Amino acid sequence: MINQSRFHKFRQVLDQRQPDLRVIAEKVHKPHNIAAVMRSADAVGVAHLHMVWPWEHDRFPKGTSKGSERYVELHRHSNTAEAAQLLKSQGYRIYAAHFSERAIDYRKIDYVSPCALLVGAEKHGVSQEAAELADEHVIIPMRGMVASFNVSVAAAIILEEAHRQRDNAGYYEQQRLSDEEYHHFLFRWTHPVYAAKCDAIGEAYPVMDDAGAVIAPPEWWEKMRKIAAGSV
Repeated sequence: MINQSRFHKFRQVLDQRQPDLRVIAEKVHKPHNIAAVMRSADAVGVAHLHMVWPWEHDRFPKGTSKGSERYVELHRHSNTAEAAQLLKSQGYRIYAAHFSERAIDYRKIDYVSPCALLVGAEKHGVSQEAAELADEHVIIPMRGMVASFNVSVAAAIILEEAHRQRDNAGYYEQQRLSDEEYHHFLFRWTHPVYAAKCDAIGEAYPVMDDAGAVIAPPEWWEKMRKIAAGSV
């Protein structure tokens, strides 16, 4: 039986997801930092986080928040150029949190248009390659002795400005996900076990009724049973 209160919450969240507001995390390897970035991303409606993670032996930092990972879809890239060029080809502007001569106050950026916030590793920030790929460099004005915020704090502050601008533009008052992507997320959140089985065999997700119950032919259920039994 599907918890209807939770199913309603899923739909409420998806109604406000922002498919064209994304985050690129470049080699952010500390688990608590990437988990915090993911929580902030989820909180402002980000649906996709692109993680530049070149180390083949470890898919993602150990300890990454499983709760946030479930609701913010992760995309792994082996290098920054791959992530940036993919998004630029789709019309995104890349804004790097990076101190430089051309850096501007993060509040002067337009986050209503398709864009991705690029944040870098804890100690060194974004790489030179990333800085060159970015359309703009943004900084958070500092009034004290410290030179910068922690990467997860900086991401949260800038994402909240993006949230403010998009809220003022009415972007959270209308469904902005395509129907196909909406169903993709809703099925994964409502039926994570079945979603994993479908992914394992390249099976499309079946439709659901208004209460979240799966509507599928007998052949689909038979496939699910075979996967559970280890015969597929």
